[in-house]
Amino acid sequence: MVRGKTEVRRIENATSRQVTFSKRRNGLLKKAFELSVLCDAEVALIVFSPRGKLYEFSSSSMESTLDRYMLHAMDVNISKQAKEHNKRLKSETASLMKKIEQLEACKRKLLGESLESCTAEELHELELQLEQSLSIIRERKYHMLGEQIDQLKEKGKILLERNSSLHEMFDSETQLQLCAPWKAVSDDHDGQNTEVETELVIGRPGTC
Repeated sequence: MVRGKTEVRRIENATSRQVTFSKRRNGLLKKAFELSVLCDAEVALIVFSPRGKLYEFSSSSMESTLDRYMLHAMDVNISKQAKEHNKRLKSETASLMKKIEQLEACKRKLLGESLESCTAEELHELELQLEQSLSIIRERKYHMLGEQIDQLKEKGKILLERNSSLHEMFDSETQLQLCAPWKAVSDDHDGQNTEVETELVIGRPGTC
């Protein structure tokens, strides 16, 4: 006679639940021990009763087994994160490569290449893009030329001011040089007059 499959669910009766827990717990601990002996496996088992009582079994040391488990779990997490990171990098790389291909195709079209596959609407859109780009380029060029012209005007203004200053200095030196000979001549005339006046003798000739 075939035994029917028993439905696994919580036992409502507290006494029956406690008896079942004790039996199953002992059987579980026995199976863990047999597994460690027969297969030379490192086994650690932890069970908490409904009342919070701890039952445990370890084939070697519970702490060493838990440390080993934590290291393994950490390695698994790191490996999983690395795989996810590599997967994300591959996806980003593929997306970037696709964008680069699109940009290269757009660049060739803007240069007038590979236009065979373009429709009339696409060619019209390329024409508008080029006209807009030319407008921006011209605006930038005129702006730069305006700045250069302003700089040249400022330099010219500075040079004119320096030239005017040099002219004033030159005129002052020229006037000083022109006035110096006249002063020298005037001084000579004054000296001659003094000498003439001292050489004249008042009286009859031969009396001296």
